[in-house]
Amino acid sequence: METLPTGISVLDREFGGGLPSGSVVVLTASPASQSELIVDRLARVRACRYLTTVRSPAAVEDGLRRDRGRSADENESVVVSAVDEADPIDDALSIADDLPDRGTFVVDSVGPFEAEDRDSYRAFLNGVRQRVADADGLAVLHALKGETDGPTRAVTEQVADVVFDLRTTVTGTEIANRLVVPKFRGGAALEEPLKLKLTDTVTVDTSRDIA
Repeated sequence: METLPTGISVLDREFGGGLPSGSVVVLTASPASQSELIVDRLARVRACRYLTTVRSPAAVEDGLRRDRGRSADENESVVVSAVDEADPIDDALSIADDLPDRGTFVVDSVGPFEAEDRDSYRAFLNGVRQRVADADGLAVLHALKGETDGPTRAVTEQVADVVFDLRTTVTGTEIANRLVVPKFRGGAALEEPLKLKLTDTVTVDTSRDIA
């Protein structure tokens, strides 16, 4: 099984070079957080099919262009599409069918799919898993907290091979972002949260916590 870099150096160091190919990765985060920076990094490290369910494709592409360090080659490697609201599951899977070898399939966000009935949603997740496995790639599902309150969020996390849980807290004048990785099939989950600095890039926050 190949290890695929995440594009985020601190994560690649922690995970021995990246994530196992064929993995389904879920990133849970508050809608008010800077989690889009993490999604963008995961999207642009290799060829990507990026499915947006909320923002317009133009808005996603603009955000990717603004991401510091993005090269001209990377501009061509991410194909952004909006989901067909009339038949979202079939449309999403047809886009995943076009996933290049060792590519990344991003769903941002997965909430509209979680709103489907349980059986249809399970079929969607299994279809995504099969397609990324066939391509030796990765699937990244951006799951916003509070977006769904039903049982399908538990299905998302159960099916996922890797769960990234971004926790954002505000204390006084400090905004703290901690990434918890409670689940990692094919690897070792992190024993401690990673404190991240999310500005225009994703880096390790080396500032001390003040009790």
